[in-house]
Amino acid sequence: IANMAGDSDTRVENHAENECVNRQPFLIGVSGGTASGKSSVCEKIMELLGQNKIDHHQRQVAILSQDSFYRVLTPEQKAKAQKGQFNFDHPDAFDNELIVKTLLEILEGKTVEIPVYDFITHSRSKEESVTVYPADVVLFEGILTFYYQEIRDLFQMKLFVDTDPDTRLSRRVLRDINERGRDLEQVLTQYITFVKPAFEEFCLPTKKYADVIIPRGADNLVAINLIVQHIQDILNGGLNKRQNGYLNGCDTPRQHKASESSSRPH
Repeated sequence: IANMAGDSDTRVENHAENECVNRQPFLIGVSGGTASGKSSVCEKIMELLGQNKIDHHQRQVAILSQDSFYRVLTPEQKAKAQKGQFNFDHPDAFDNELIVKTLLEILEGKTVEIPVYDFITHSRSKEESVTVYPADVVLFEGILTFYYQEIRDLFQMKLFVDTDPDTRLSRRVLRDINERGRDLEQVLTQYITFVKPAFEEFCLPTKKYADVIIPRGADNLVAINLIVQHIQDILNGGLNKRQNGYLNGCDTPRQHKASESSSRPH
């Protein structure tokens, strides 16, 4: 009888452990125009949660960028891109099927491989990828994060970073010249031809889907602190005990692995 009781206890413990392992991550979408400060907001959230100085194997928060999921260009498209004549701000520029597949795998608690996109050569690396391990909170940021309903509906929280257009343009000019080797005329031509019209047609209308709008981006510490407090409630199991995770014997958040995303966001 003692042995049977022991086996029963073991089964209960294993069940509780499986509930912990299978606990669904809290997925947060972060959208906003080019150079609005989406990645800075994500990094600030990570910093305020005390996650930025933790070894990436023990992080509970992971950041992904939509920019990692640009489609592989045909030779003709690549030739256009080299001249600044390809519209990278259109919804069709992204491999949306791969985004859905990746986010669903993340929600299932799986380890995923994220492509690495090179903005200088306009190509996806064949040898390199970024591994993202299971995490408690996953931030996914990009200009068109909320455009497709199939992707939008996967997020439990949606943030829109709302920054003055002149500020965004000046940031983009400096970034593209310094980091991506572009010349000023090409950057401005691309902005006027593609970036601004695409923002107004595809990105700005998705602001209505946001749960929280963050004016001034990473400078808005009041908004970010409120969001961080909400995330901390989730990490500590205070919000709803993550519905099934902590209620089934998981008293403390399991320390998961999460990798740093190396791609430069929009």
